[in-house]
Order: sequence, then structure tokens, then C-alpha cells
Amino acid sequence: MSLLDLAPVIPVVVIDDVETAVPMARALVAGGLPVIEVTLRTEPALEAIGRIAAEVPDAVIGAGTVRTPADVAASVSAGAKFLVSPGATPSLADAMVASGVPFLAGAATASEVMALAERGLTELKFFPAEAAGGVPYLKSLAGPLPDVRFCPTGGIRPGTAADYLALPNVGCVGGTWLTPADALAAGDWGRVEKLAAEAAALR
Repeated sequence: MSLLDLAPVIPVVVIDDVETAVPMARALVAGGLPVIEVTLRTEPALEAIGRIAAEVPDAVIGAGTVRTPADVAASVSAGAKFLVSPGATPSLADAMVASGVPFLAGAATASEVMALAERGLTELKFFPAEAAGGVPYLKSLAGPLPDVRFCPTGGIRPGTAADYLALPNVGCVGGTWLTPADALAAGDWGRVEKLAAEAAALR
């Protein structure tokens, strides 16, 4: 099944303390969001991916903010089951294709989408969603590029997620609101599970 069809929302998670990774993932899965993107923005990210892969079998754990071929290799080695990039250079796209795992390459313009579609990539990340034009922009892309589907990420909130999900060319959205930094720091897994349940009910 496509990454875009596993859940309406993919939590985009920044891990500062690796000890929060497993209980956080369990709370998200319990709330109905099994697909989790851990961004490679912090030192513990790769270890967090490895721990979740090993200890939370119901989670589909992936790596986000993948920017280089080295990131691709390190993420897959750590246990990432999918990859997400903010954009897509030719060398990065080559590495993601060669990795053998599903991925969402990032695009923000019609030309970037067309370049990736030429490579046969028709499931993409639209980033930064709100800054790049949001719902109206994605509506505009649907006409000339009807075969491409997106996971918009960047600036999306609970109040706007449903507007994106209503678009025919959007499979899911990515969001950071599901794992607030203060909830992770306090170990408030009940709050994380509640936020996940609310997001899972969007579709």
C-alpha cells in the first residue's frame, strides 16, 4: 500500500531526548497514527529511529529531513522504513530510488513536480505547504498534473488539515502539532495519544 494511504496524518517529530522515542511512538500508534517521521535535525534522531523500529513493531518508522545520499544510507541502516526529503536534487533522488525503501521526495513548484514525475515519481511531499501556496496551489496543480499525489507538510495545523485532505491530489498531510515539545519533555503520553486520535479521525 502507498505511504499516502496508511493514515490521514504523518506526525513529523523532532527528538531531543532518545528516551522519549519509544513511548512517544507507542502513544501515536495507540491513537491511530502508525506512520511516524523522525526528522534528522537532532543528534539522537538515528538512534531514535532504530529504537522505534526494534521496540514498536506496529509503527511504520521513517526518516525526514533527508538531504544527502549519506543521509539515505544512514537512515536505512538505522531501520527507517521510508524516507522524506524537503527537496530533491538529482543525486538525492538517485540515492532514494536505489535505497529500495518507499520515499516522498520534496517539491514546491510545478517544474520540480514535473521533473520528479519524469523519473516516474508520482507520490511526493509538498513543502513548505503553507508558504508555497497551500490549498489553492495544490488545487491548481491537480489540473495539469492529475497523476501526482502529495503529502503536504509545513505550517499545517489541526484547523487546516481537513482542507488539504479534501483535495483529490492529497493522500495525507504531515504535521508537527501531534508531538508538542512540552508534552515530550513532560512524558505526557496521554496528551500525545489524544492528539493522534483526533488527527486519525480527520478521515
